[in-house]
Amino acid sequence: MSYLILGLAAAAIIALLWLYGNLSSKSNFSGKADSKTAASFNLSTSKKAPDLQKKNLMQCPLCSSYLNSGENLFSKVYRPMNVPDQRCTISGCPHCYPKCESSVKRSCPVCKKSVPQKGYLVARLFNNTAHKKHVTIVGCTQCLKTFSKTN
Repeated sequence: MSYLILGLAAAAIIALLWLYGNLSSKSNFSGKADSKTAASFNLSTSKKAPDLQKKNLMQCPLCSSYLNSGENLFSKVYRPMNVPDQRCTISGCPHCYPKCESSVKRSCPVCKKSVPQKGYLVARLFNNTAHKKHVTIVGCTQCLKTFSKTN
């Protein structure tokens, strides 16, 4: 009988932790971090500056389009999950990936070169437990290709 009560208490704690994790991650980064699942970043899409009432809009790092609520970046976060930083790739937003809109240009924020449609940005995702998740872009497929040829 005590094992049953202990098991129910453990299940309740796991359910509460899962609920807390889902609610706290909805603010800036949502989605399961897996190499085969797309991670979602909340961003917005009109090329014009956002209204002052929408202060938390973000831009796509590839095409600099503002992303509206509900629009997400297409990206992948790779395992292992228990490290403070992980490798991730960013393919773009709905305006530049999988098909680029007519007025949108994809460029790397590091080398400023044009990124091809099948190209992506390589980044590091820092999982700080006390703060929000933070992404630092290392380069794109073009500048990392050039870097590997010189070294």
